[in-house]
Amino acid sequence: MISLLQRFEQQTLAESGQKLHQFAAELYPICRSITGDGIRRTLAMIGDRIPLQISEVATGTAVFDWTVPKEWNIRDAYIKDSAGRRVVDFRENNLHVLNYSTPIHATLSLSKLKEHLFTLPEHPDRIPYRTSYYSPKWGFCLTHKQMLALDEDGYEVCIDTTVEDGYLTYGESYLPGQSSEEVLFSVHSCHPSLANDNLSGLTVATSLARLLADIDRRYSYRFLFIPGTIGAITWLAQNTEASKRVRHGLVLTCVGDAGGFHYKRSRRGDAEIDRAAAHVLRHCEEPAEVLDFSPYGYDERQYCSPGFNLPVGCLMRSVWGTFSEYHTSADNLDFIQPDSLAKSLRACVAIVNVLEDNRRYVNQSPYCEPQLGKRNLYRTTGGDSIGTEINARLWVLNLSDGGHSLLDIAERSNIPFFIISEAARILCEAGLLSPSLND
Repeated sequence: MISLLQRFEQQTLAESGQKLHQFAAELYPICRSITGDGIRRTLAMIGDRIPLQISEVATGTAVFDWTVPKEWNIRDAYIKDSAGRRVVDFRENNLHVLNYSTPIHATLSLSKLKEHLFTLPEHPDRIPYRTSYYSPKWGFCLTHKQMLALDEDGYEVCIDTTVEDGYLTYGESYLPGQSSEEVLFSVHSCHPSLANDNLSGLTVATSLARLLADIDRRYSYRFLFIPGTIGAITWLAQNTEASKRVRHGLVLTCVGDAGGFHYKRSRRGDAEIDRAAAHVLRHCEEPAEVLDFSPYGYDERQYCSPGFNLPVGCLMRSVWGTFSEYHTSADNLDFIQPDSLAKSLRACVAIVNVLEDNRRYVNQSPYCEPQLGKRNLYRTTGGDSIGTEINARLWVLNLSDGGHSLLDIAERSNIPFFIISEAARILCEAGLLSPSLND
């Protein structure tokens, strides 16, 4: 069966990146929120690419200390001056409306209107992204320049929305493997036209699921496309028993910008996913940093809450809140790069490769070093450097005592995991190595 790495390498990074960026572009115009038709449209487009089960949880459902909110949908919104010109228009940019705004249709003075306007004075050409999920209010987001250009006038204000009983919707793609133990990938699908946060995560996760569907899988894989915070809480409340099968997990977000990689460890700090991600980033030939767990951020904080304490970390490029484009209209399709998206997908593939192939082996010739030359596993001329591949074979033979995993060996030798894994495969074929019965 073809490996995941081989599947990924069947096309160039440029080809992969263009496909990822194109999918992000198709999703970009949709006005998403934590509930409503926008998230349903998004999930339908993902479902055209991978098998996706849609779940809907009714308004008012108790999910631990939270309650599923009313469903929000929007048809139109604008601010018109007395001449009838739309000076702020939802149809031009869906960030213009405070997400989850209650409906209103009224004429207001400029002073009264300003009480409901949100701008970024420090970035006067950008529209901020603001929400009011759990506190009923209405408002508009606009550039600071737009607000300064408003004259004293009477303004017609219209927000054509509904906030009523309905459902919270999320999508789930499950790929069964040889084991019922699961690898969880979770991405938030609730943000409107924000490309890095988190269309990048949606596109990378969808492509990773497509790649995994065509290989022989050791683990089972579960991909969750959920609204942020309340979606993870709802899934955990509805799937408490299923969550116990999660052995490794990653939240994917902000993986499309040009910044270096950042990996935030799980609450456990030393879970296999933490080690696998750190190892891959150490050898990825891009700037990378591993961060300790903190109880704020994305949905890793729900999976890592003390009642669950799942081994779930978070993979990012630029960290949320640290780049000026974050939660503004500058987080657009120009901000995410095809090359960055493709390399983020490659990093995910490499992490999965570690999880899938990380096994323990036993050296079948443990008394002194076996003669590799007669098996054509060593150089034919002595005196020069042995090279990384032969060095990897020696490391694998030396530490394969049934107690060390291949990841242990890769970390200790500082040799990339895929080279260590390939060494183990070759040594098994030569009869020098066999899988540990206790693995």
